[in-house]
Amino acid sequence: MPRTSEHPKQDSFNFRIDPALKAAFVAAAEAEDKPAASLLRDFMRAYVARRERRLFTLEAQRQSRAIARRAGDPESDEARALRDMDALLEADDFSAEWKA
Repeated sequence: MPRTSEHPKQDSFNFRIDPALKAAFVAAAEAEDKPAASLLRDFMRAYVARRERRLFTLEAQRQSRAIARRAGDPESDEARALRDMDALLEADDFSAEWKA
């Protein structure tokens, strides 16, 4: 019978596991009527996505700290941009809403 999966098998991942853990996992997968291999792929995708989000957050924090350091220098482009935004907000009819 030809493979009908949306994602054809391209590689395998072999690893050792405690027999009791394997039995418990297979039983849990069967109880939910889901293939154990499919659940493992889902776990792997979730782990990779979580790691990518964490790395993105760390990079955003690094960039924010660098910008904040530069904004501390009154002659920096960042400090000028902040002053310009403050001036625009002060001139805007909705400035009270933005500062709330």
